[in-house]
Amino acid sequence: MERTVVVTGASSGLGLAFAKHYAARPSTRVIGLDISPLPAPISTLKNVSFYEVDVTSEESLAKVTNDLTGQPVHLLLHSAGIRGLVRSPNPQGQNVAALETLEAMDRTTFLRTLEINTWGAFTTIRAFLPFLKLTASLPSATSTSSSTPPPIPPKVIIMSSRMGSISSNTTGGGYAYRASKAALNAVIKSLSVDVPGVVVLAIHPGRVETGLVGWKEEGAIGPEESLETCLEIVEGVGLEGSGGFVDRFGDEIGW
Repeated sequence: MERTVVVTGASSGLGLAFAKHYAARPSTRVIGLDISPLPAPISTLKNVSFYEVDVTSEESLAKVTNDLTGQPVHLLLHSAGIRGLVRSPNPQGQNVAALETLEAMDRTTFLRTLEINTWGAFTTIRAFLPFLKLTASLPSATSTSSSTPPPIPPKVIIMSSRMGSISSNTTGGGYAYRASKAALNAVIKSLSVDVPGVVVLAIHPGRVETGLVGWKEEGAIGPEESLETCLEIVEGVGLEGSGGFVDRFGDEIGW
């Protein structure tokens, strides 16, 4: 049976790594979403469909969902997001922390970060829920026969961040990003309660080298290194893990 995987933030970083991985798997259709064009050569693959989408816009997302009428979605990987750094003509010696301090933070940056990281995730997940629920209703997803493998429930996997953990915050700063990810975690927890037939999980993928910052941060890992460990969580988690917040090794992170 064909499996449909939706990946947001598919044009770069970890989102692109996820898209490439699933595009290479047999009988898998990948639907990539991003506000920027999908790079070649993945954009030319027959089993990849790409939509230029603003995840904060319900009208923009409808361009995708209108094409999916009656099509089950098995996995939604939400990687779209921004870091929440105050704009500066001089990145202050490439010091990320200096662009998100108490003194530097401004209203525009704060609200835009919340809009993309929190509202954008909520809007995207809600748009695809009917197609995920359709998967949950299929015989293969509900069968409990001892002669068949355990059913694989539809899944929503969201790239969150340890910076969204209030209990883990011992260094301060990062106001917009921390707030947006903490709010996102609250959304994820509520979704796991309201949609019991769909796995909803927050993953901290590590400090991944992406386009969110214009340079490589110290200690950042490549998307492929993060992907390798995240995939074990993505493929292995079941309904019992829904509503969780874990790192890329599967260890629980405190709220």
